[in-house]
Amino acid sequence: MINKNYFLVCFVLILVSCGPKKQVVEAENTARRTKEIRKRQEQKEWEPNVAPEKFIFFDIRSTEDYIQTFKEIAKQNMVDYGIPSSITLAQGILESASGRGELTRKSNNHFGIKCHQGWTGDRAYHDDDEKGECFRRYNHPMYSFSDHSQFLTKRDRYAFLFDLEKDDYKAWARGLRKAGYATDKRYPQKLISLIERYRLYEYDEEVLGKKRNRKPVVLNVPSGEIYIVAKGDTLYSISRKYGLTVNELMQLNKLDSTNIDIGQQLIIKSSK
Repeated sequence: MINKNYFLVCFVLILVSCGPKKQVVEAENTARRTKEIRKRQEQKEWEPNVAPEKFIFFDIRSTEDYIQTFKEIAKQNMVDYGIPSSITLAQGILESASGRGELTRKSNNHFGIKCHQGWTGDRAYHDDDEKGECFRRYNHPMYSFSDHSQFLTKRDRYAFLFDLEKDDYKAWARGLRKAGYATDKRYPQKLISLIERYRLYEYDEEVLGKKRNRKPVVLNVPSGEIYIVAKGDTLYSISRKYGLTVNELMQLNKLDSTNIDIGQQLIIKSSK
């Protein structure tokens, strides 16, 4: 009987001593996870397999900052869903005001996706077409990006987009407008302008393995220097490359519009 009581007392003591120790270990693990999340936030890193435990907000200061912060998410979504990363980034820039819009700041909702029927996640309320409309709220922006991709892939009216070339951002931009994604008639032009201004198409090329390390083809002729237009070139990108304005480039080449074709020869420097 004495032996049984002795072992019983020892067992109780072991349980009591393990309790505080277990709590300490759990507290240490929580502190470590919190520290890791904060570190990723400060470094603007993300990990798709780690679900954030709390609302994580990125304090974006510029469009360039927005692109650098979310380009890897957009590229991964291109791999997973087949939507050009350039289109995703341009839509995010436009619809979230480069991550600085009121709705985005309080909900991590970068694409203005409303709750819709069947949404069981967190919610945020924001004045849009009507006062106090319900919008989806995410703990991390990466969930907003993946939800946006699923929104496009699961609706029949967008199905034709996925027959387009993945590096044809102009066709995708026009297709979104055709499918009724936006009522703004200039929506495609706005996306295309952002993509070309910030060279977002380069991320599509990286995903598709078409990243070009080519040197620009420039010919020296008696009248000056001529540039041969390549795929992805725009008057804006060419003008910036050679220190000209778009108007100067148009005047040099007597162009009536900004439309150019692959293989077209453009004067970039006149000997006169």
